[in-house]
Formats: sequence, structure tokens, C-alpha cells
Amino acid sequence: MKKLFRSRENRMICGVCGGVAEYFNIDPTLVRLGWVLVAACSFGTGIIAYFVAAIIMPDA
Repeated sequence: MKKLFRSRENRMICGVCGGVAEYFNIDPTLVRLGWVLVAACSFGTGIIAYFVAAIIMPDA
């Protein structure tokens, strides 16, 4: 059973994108680029969602 954790190895700010990338077994850069696009197109809601995820997701 796979669990979603914040990454310690692929960490830039809080490790959320690295953890999502490890969960789905994809490149963390693609997740970060996707998150930037979401944040830019949603007028900042993506940034708020990132920090909420950083608070909710446990550290690896």
C-alpha cells in the first residue's frame, strides 16, 4: 500500500511536489511545472493549496 508523504530527497520548499512525484513515480520537475501552471491560472489558489498540502501531508 502506497502512502503520500512529503519528500526529503526531492525537496525545494516543503517537499510536496517531490512527494507527489514519488507517489506517482514521475519526474518531480514535471509536477513542479504543473503546480506553477495551476497557481498562475487560478489566481493564487494553487499557492494556498500547496501550503495546505504541506501542513496536512506527513513528512517521510
